[in-house]
Amino acid sequence: MERLNFGKMDYGCKHYRRRCMIRAPCCNEVFGCRHCHNEATNLLKSPSDRHDLVRYDVKQVICLICDTEQPVGRVCKNCGVNMGEYFCEICKFYDDDIGKEQFHCDDCGICRVGGRENFFHCSKCGSCYALKLRDNHSCVENSMRHHCPICYEYLFDSLKDTTVMKCGHTMHSECCDEMLQRNKYSCPICSKSVMDMSKYWKILDEERENTVMPEHYRQKKVWILCNDCNNTTEVIFHIIGQKCSHCTSYNTRTISPPVLSQV
Repeated sequence: MERLNFGKMDYGCKHYRRRCMIRAPCCNEVFGCRHCHNEATNLLKSPSDRHDLVRYDVKQVICLICDTEQPVGRVCKNCGVNMGEYFCEICKFYDDDIGKEQFHCDDCGICRVGGRENFFHCSKCGSCYALKLRDNHSCVENSMRHHCPICYEYLFDSLKDTTVMKCGHTMHSECCDEMLQRNKYSCPICSKSVMDMSKYWKILDEERENTVMPEHYRQKKVWILCNDCNNTTEVIFHIIGQKCSHCTSYNTRTISPPVLSQV
């Protein structure tokens, strides 16, 4: 047991604590982990040389204790140390920091963190979500298998925390926080409100009541589309904003009059 734990948490890269490096089968180079590989290759000047490492394809690792290259496995065949306290044979993944509570999700096909008992896999969204979202989120097919609409990093296997918005679309939590700090409250993908805006709508109601429009505009009507409920309606124009008569949202946009079918 003492030998197995030798060097635990003392080795690794900026992404993981582990006692081995991997040989990338795509370019035959040695890296600390697949993220180290991807970051290095994405800096290459020629776009044709840029590529991501497929985790399942890794066949060889190099022990950082004795420098022995060998087939993927938990324990070094030469010096007998655990090359990773957590080891997934499917993902070829090693990590000494088991405080992350790693687990492999067969439906996702990759390892997750946070404890298996705290997550469920949503088959429609195509990813693991926290239990608090079970029966409490809008499903969007493969919502996690897309790029973050703010920073454009692929979300499905990102190391950063993600947020599921009311509409069901996802983005990095830090990107969502920055968006809200900049007073942007609608989803960058579908334009629906990302939070309960009812208090803000009441403030706009008061501003409308206290803002008298010029005579010329008092009966001016416009057609609007509500981004929150998707209904179209004709309303009286107001400089403060156009309020949806169906759901009371101000998250609306002015559109051309709808074309009525000819009878």
